Amino acid sequence: MGRKIKLTFSLIFLVVLSSHGQYAGDYEYTREFVWGITKATNSGLIGGVMFKHTRMLKEDLFHGGQLEIVNIKHPQEQKFYTGAGNTFIWGKENYLYSIRFSYSREYILFRKAPQQGVQINLITQLGPTIGLESPYYIEVAEGNGRTTKVPYDAEKHNSGAAIVGNGNFLQGLFESSVVPGLNARLAFAFEFGSFRSNVVGIETGFQSDFFIREINMIPTANNQSIFPNAYFTLFYGSRK
Repeated sequence: MGRKIKLTFSLIFLVVLSSHGQYAGDYEYTREFVWGITKATNSGLIGGVMFKHTRMLKEDLFHGGQLEIVNIKHPQEQKFYTGAGNTFIWGKENYLYSIRFSYSREYILFRKAPQQGVQINLITQLGPTIGLESPYYIEVAEGNGRTTKVPYDAEKHNSGAAIVGNGNFLQGLFESSVVPGLNARLAFAFEFGSFRSNVVGIETGFQSDFFIREINMIPTANNQSIFPNAYFTLFYGSRK
């Protein structure tokens, strides 16, 4: 975790330095829509997706709304191989899907030139979160070569002998418990690209979800109600 945080700040520092020598002009826009793919320290390879729309509030200040849907992992999750060569997560009873609605303010720190350079924005966000505590399904052997998919139960499946693999992703989504919460974020966005009407870049920073109760992902481990993380998002969009 500490190494990833140091890497994040090193990237921010290097891009800030490089931007000073690349500024060569100015351009104006009043609206922006972007979407992106997120990776966080408490997510898998792809953590989720985000969509954001902002408008100019005043010079060098934009505001708007963001929707983000991510899958949050427990820090003690470990994959185990079954005799069939498949994998499952030992002891996991629930997924956590975080649906974040955020009010965003973006401060333009450094503007890019019309056809070159890097624009750097400081981003602050705050808003409500809907947490979905969704049952984790596994595939178990019934005998005679047949299998069935059932929610993992630590009392029934603690030996792991009958487990042959994971269930389908999102299989327990409609059986989820809804856990309300809040989210907060502080980040930097580095916008690249050579066209005024399009934007592509990287957003990186720190974000936390705060739920009203602990999320029971792995009953035998320490569960929590607060999920801080460092993250980065690759985004693309358009502006007018």
